[in-house]
Amino acid sequence: MAGGTGRSMKWVYGKQDWKTFERGLENCYLMTNGLGGFSSLTMTGAAARGDHAFFMACTEAPNHRYNMIQRLEEEITAGGENYLLSAQEFADGSRQEGFHFLSEFSFEDTPVWRYHIKGTEVVKEAAMRQGENTIAVRWRISNRTRQQVRFMVTPYFRFAEKGKDLAKEQGFRRTGADAGGGCYRCCARIESRGLSLVCATNGRIEDMPEKLQRYYYAYDACDGRQETGAAKAEHRIVFCVEPGKSGTLELLYTMGGSQDSPGGTDGNDASLPSVKSVIEEERERRQRLGKAAGFVSETAVFLAKSADQFLAERQSTGGKTILAGFPFFEDWGRDTMIALPGVCLSTARYEEAKSILRTFARYEKDGLMPNLFPEGKNDPMYNTVDAALLFINCVYLYFDRTKDGDFVREVYPVMERIIEKYQKGTKFGIRMEEDGLLTAGKDLDQVTWMDVRAGDVLPTPRHGRPVEVNAYWYNALRIMEELSPLCKKDGTLYGEQAEQVKVSFNRCFWMEDKNCLKDVVSGADADRQIRCNQIWAVSMPFTMLDWERERRVVDTVFEKLYTPYGLRTLAPEDPQFHPAYEGDMFHRDMAYHQGTVWVYPMGAYYLAYLKVNHFSRKAREEVRAQMEVLESAMREGCIGQLPEIYDGENPTSSKGCFAQAWSVGEMLRVYEALEKQ
Repeated sequence: MAGGTGRSMKWVYGKQDWKTFERGLENCYLMTNGLGGFSSLTMTGAAARGDHAFFMACTEAPNHRYNMIQRLEEEITAGGENYLLSAQEFADGSRQEGFHFLSEFSFEDTPVWRYHIKGTEVVKEAAMRQGENTIAVRWRISNRTRQQVRFMVTPYFRFAEKGKDLAKEQGFRRTGADAGGGCYRCCARIESRGLSLVCATNGRIEDMPEKLQRYYYAYDACDGRQETGAAKAEHRIVFCVEPGKSGTLELLYTMGGSQDSPGGTDGNDASLPSVKSVIEEERERRQRLGKAAGFVSETAVFLAKSADQFLAERQSTGGKTILAGFPFFEDWGRDTMIALPGVCLSTARYEEAKSILRTFARYEKDGLMPNLFPEGKNDPMYNTVDAALLFINCVYLYFDRTKDGDFVREVYPVMERIIEKYQKGTKFGIRMEEDGLLTAGKDLDQVTWMDVRAGDVLPTPRHGRPVEVNAYWYNALRIMEELSPLCKKDGTLYGEQAEQVKVSFNRCFWMEDKNCLKDVVSGADADRQIRCNQIWAVSMPFTMLDWERERRVVDTVFEKLYTPYGLRTLAPEDPQFHPAYEGDMFHRDMAYHQGTVWVYPMGAYYLAYLKVNHFSRKAREEVRAQMEVLESAMREGCIGQLPEIYDGENPTSSKGCFAQAWSVGEMLRVYEALEKQ
């Protein structure tokens, strides 16, 4: 892709965005370290979720995560009075409302906060170091008063596995003294629960009696999750600025090293990176990513940077992986295969794409791809029908951009086994029937992406012949037909099989009375529900419908399922439609695929719309105009990211994961289609 500017958006928020305490909890930032670790709090600095943390480390990439520092409490003494700059809601109903002094929050490549208090300005900036469990933060304090300003930062620690709370009698042990030179005045080590964290600062570390805080997580409470959690503080960092002077407080927390040595540093000042270098390195790295992606649209450039946040190392396989979403999800096979084309290929991250595909090829078993990768000695889980077919699609898309025939020849035997096993039958009821179509699922298996299960209830049972699975199947057969000669193989039989699938698909799935496709062919009433899954029968590289039917599918999807932020999973007039995704887990699961709006199918819709309109100038302008609203979506929830889902009836607030890999990836694919010529 040529002609990229590398310019991305800068998200700027002001006091009108936190007019109330509740408004200040609506949006959060996200930083990641490429290992699975992250930093995410609201823009007012509060923890509104149990998975919010100033420092969520990852000791074994990408899923062994530990909430090391829940939050930082900041306080300033100016003009003889004390002022809290922090915001937080506590379990007893009390609140800290220091957001009143916050004048601006911005995020381009790092989060930046700007406070004003009685003639003093405080500008805070933070960054995580890639490949390390290290976070750096600095405060530039400009004292324009006639009195000394005393600034204090109190870190509240948890040292607990992600999703777990502080232990009842958990204590913290700190050792260390003045650093005695270098860029840090003080360097100490904090230990608890077998975990160790080094603190380094040019401020003064002061002892304090251990203090417990118990938090209320408003965004977990409304979803029926654990609504409280605790953290403790045992020291504070103090920094003074004289009248008319400016100074910069620097603070670094690290577990050191890379994923291979999470406790690698000895706490020696000389072995630690400077706060300045961590922040500047991250800024420069993200700017390089934006330029390398080659997009013209500033929104697309920022999304390319956001896509990078999902890429991580996987220690158990020695390769790259894609995390499905923050703050909840891990790396899953289906999500990876859907996200990879946009996250890696549309952004020119070809080596990362090859690393991921090579890892999956190595773990193919019985023609299936892992849906969940192993941790420790655990075996992978293979409960997915679509990941293997989408693997073949990803290999094809990778080859289309790179012409890397050697890699195709390397993984071709894996692709052959996938087709063979699907034809003969493999686990989870996956098999080809006499008419060439695929069937999948039995009992309580849920092997498509609409795979939620609430106890023994399957809200969206799709056993039989799912429409998108058969679209992927046809696409995979055509890809094998096309790539076989590259591997000195005859692809004729794949082509003949594809022709049979095409005839059977049109006969079995088309609903003339509804101008669209069945969702499943199983003999159940639910087969005729209008769902978004049919859009992939139009958007894949190789498809089975003629132009007129493709156009009618696109128009029906627009009429019944389209919203500005994604596609509904079920038409609103359906009796099983759920207008809102809310309540406890059971009620959320019952609504998850029953009308809830998902962002990622919107990518397939736009690609399908462009296709049936022959990528005309008018069609491109229409898609660009409709996608302008993405900027508002990226301002809400997780800043600069796209979420997992919205309510089905009125999609106004993001829900589920506040940052979702396949949502970002699919929108990047649309920008790529709009800009390439």
